[in-house]
Amino acid sequence: MTPEQPLGSVIQGSLSQGLEVRLHPDVSVEDMRVGKFLVVQGVRSRFFCMLTDVALGTASNRILANPPDPSNTFLQEVLAGTGTFGTINLTPMLMFTPKIEEQGNKVAEEQKSKKNSKLKTENSKLASYEANTSAVELMPVKTIPSHFSQVYDASERDFRAVFGWEDDPHRRNFAIGQPIDMDVPICLDLDRFVERSNGVFGKSGTGKSFLTRLLLSGIIRKQAAVNLIFDMHSEYGWEAAKEGKQLSTVKGLRQLFPSQVQIYTLDPDSTKRRGVRDAQELYISYDQIEVEDLALVRGELNLSETSLENAIILRNEFGKSWITRLLAMSNEEIQEFCEMKMGNKSSIMALQRKLIRLDDLKYLRSASPKNYVGQILESLEAGKHVVVEFGSQSNLLSYMLATNVIARRIHASYVYKAEKFLQTKNPSDRPHQLVITIEEAHRFLDPGTVRQTIFGTIAREMRKYFVTLLVVDQRPSGIDNEVMSQIGTRITALLNDEKDIDAIFTGVSGGQALRSVLAKLDSKQQALILGHAVPMPVVVRTRPYDETFYAEIGETPWEDLPTETIFKAAESAKADLGF
Repeated sequence: MTPEQPLGSVIQGSLSQGLEVRLHPDVSVEDMRVGKFLVVQGVRSRFFCMLTDVALGTASNRILANPPDPSNTFLQEVLAGTGTFGTINLTPMLMFTPKIEEQGNKVAEEQKSKKNSKLKTENSKLASYEANTSAVELMPVKTIPSHFSQVYDASERDFRAVFGWEDDPHRRNFAIGQPIDMDVPICLDLDRFVERSNGVFGKSGTGKSFLTRLLLSGIIRKQAAVNLIFDMHSEYGWEAAKEGKQLSTVKGLRQLFPSQVQIYTLDPDSTKRRGVRDAQELYISYDQIEVEDLALVRGELNLSETSLENAIILRNEFGKSWITRLLAMSNEEIQEFCEMKMGNKSSIMALQRKLIRLDDLKYLRSASPKNYVGQILESLEAGKHVVVEFGSQSNLLSYMLATNVIARRIHASYVYKAEKFLQTKNPSDRPHQLVITIEEAHRFLDPGTVRQTIFGTIAREMRKYFVTLLVVDQRPSGIDNEVMSQIGTRITALLNDEKDIDAIFTGVSGGQALRSVLAKLDSKQQALILGHAVPMPVVVRTRPYDETFYAEIGETPWEDLPTETIFKAAESAKADLGF
């Protein structure tokens, strides 16, 4: 039931503070790493634990007062394990409790025996998993093991019992990585993942984009939801640069899933220069911009509160075309308008000057020839995943304005469809679960603007209207606490700032013990995962995003598609653009 070689014995502890374990003399303290998983074998239950701290202990203060000479290796070996020893602190996460008491139910034992014999003949991964886990039940930790309970390395069976396996026919599991010291997959339950808003956090250079690309690939592969990705730096659609001394690229979602992913671009020239195939152009008209959208970017446009109040007066007078009318007004027309509508002339003139900056945004038009947002909705309704590229239009003003305008209209459509579904109860009326990915999330979700953005609304509503967020950010402390408390699953790479670390554990019980784990992560390819989509917090070596991953998860590569398929895709894109 447990590995043969015990690592140590429980010497003290509590349910709230965790367990202290003294390592056996033949176990090196240097083999114990923060984030490692161990199992404590109790009398009735096994306790699945995370290692949160490592320490050195001595049996007597006299040893510390008079330590052996460095050259006296014999004395050091004599003291090792008795006078000096290593200790580790463990935080129990889950209990494996037998479903059948050993005193015993004979009928249950006979059924178990028959099942085991049947499983042996099947000789499959699924049968092996069920044989190993059917006799135990996962339970929250409500007690602790007794003194001198033995501690063992967690086995592959333990990990599979907790995190499942990727080919589970009953769940949409996706292997996000492996434990730091084992080669067994750690799986996310994607159905639970997409039903709440989630976050990918980490300081700059820790691989947030690669982590996000992994998650999006899993959602597409397992068909857990449809994705709308606001790609600020054009990293998710076609290809992206790989960090390192040598210049190389990795495939984007369009190359991995050519028939399922559609790219829309706000900067067609940039998209063509990068060799992106059959991307569709996307434009936004001035009449789609609301005063609330301008309030979100008031810092970038340097708008005062008075200017926004006068914008509301203009909107009430001219309707949706108020920005076009304002930009075309002369000083005399502004003066006449202010006399009639009690507006402030200087504020309206200042508003006009500042809104002229919008002309610099390539994707804005006085009038749009077609409903591009409607096209995106049609793609999402058809089960297509949409990447919106910004190209050279990736400054904060451009990104925040376009993202808010598009997401607000899409969310309004989803609210309408969700309400219709709740009325009819017809499965055909149920909208696809939608995951919206945004970068620089703290710009949309900080306490000062969260009430003015559609993303704050989505984060608070959670799954009520089948729309959730995947926020990608390096400053989680900038996100409103109420929104952070609604983040279901948090995937966090290395963070150094204390405020950011505190934000990660907002609303998480037992977060204090995990702080040391997060602080000790490697700067690359390691992450702490906690929340709704995993049964317990876990540190993983994230799955490599490479050729092996492409082969395992992608559909037919773009290069392998028949020539006529590519030709038809290009012709379809041209037809959509009116060519």
